[in-house]
Order: sequence, then structure tokens, then C-alpha cells
Amino acid sequence: MKALIITWEGYQDQEVVYPYYRLREETNDPEDIVIMANVKGRFSGILGVYMESNALTDELKDSKLAEKYLSEVDMLVLPGGVKALEKLRQEKHVLDFVSEWNSRGKVIASTCHGAQLMISSKIVKGKKISAYYSIRDDVNNAGAEYVDAPYVIDENIVSSPHYHWMGEWMKAAIDLTKSK
Repeated sequence: MKALIITWEGYQDQEVVYPYYRLREETNDPEDIVIMANVKGRFSGILGVYMESNALTDELKDSKLAEKYLSEVDMLVLPGGVKALEKLRQEKHVLDFVSEWNSRGKVIASTCHGAQLMISSKIVKGKKISAYYSIRDDVNNAGAEYVDAPYVIDENIVSSPHYHWMGEWMKAAIDLTKSK
């Protein structure tokens, strides 16, 4: 299984760290799990946990690189972090990538404020989406139905409201990816 985690400096630490290591358990090659961010190398979350980004979000501006991710990667992970997502959702090339990923029916695992990236990518209309409670109105105003549950599966999207539900959310996302 190959996965791409797209985030930004100031991410919610648990929402990057747990999926990264959980997904590493699903592969024999650590390079199959890519963390893409606004910086390459060591960067930190809002609580100060450092991770290593091995790809830049700007790579998605290159249509050939974007297509490589679209064709070779199985799961897209959208972690939260209020500050991180406020910045990330301003990157049009990232929004276009998420939209194209969704149009291909590929699995998107979103938690907490990761839903903001899906909203800005205009992919939630008509879907059931779980997200952090403070963005309930954003989810509903985007044409989706907000669901307060540990995780929700709607077609190719597995969404969760909070890192409290990391285990259940990632299990559902991995199971869905394996079934495709």
C-alpha cells in the first residue's frame, strides 16, 4: 500500500504521526508513505513533534509529478491542524490535486480540519462527512451532511472528527483501500 499525507507546518501532531506509522505497518518499504508539506526535511506540528517531509506541495504544480502520485499512490491522507489547513487550503494546485484524486474515486482519509481541504476542493457536496465540531457549519454550507461519529465512509471518503478516533478511522481507511 502506498499513501500520500499532505500537510503544512503547524499540523496537528497526532493526526500526522499516527497515520504515518500505522501506514508504515502496511508496507515493506518506508518510502511507500510520503509526507508532503510546504517544506522538505524536518518540520514540526503545533505541539512541537518533528516529522520528515520528503516531498513539497509545490511538486503538485508539475502535471507529470502530480500524475505520478495520482496513478501510483493508493490513499490520500488529509490530517488536521487549524493553522496548517488554513494555509494549505490556499494552495490552488493542492486543491486541484485533491479534486482530481476524488474524481478518480481513490480513497481519501480525512480527519478533523482536513475536511476544510475537501470543502475548498469542492468535493463534499452530497456526501456525509465527519469533521471537527467547530466546522460543522462549513461542512453543511458546502452541501454535505455533517455526521458526528467516530468515522464515516461515503463512497471513497473516510472522515473522522478528532484524533481520539485515530485507530478506528485508519482501520476503516486501510480496509477500504485494500478492497479497491
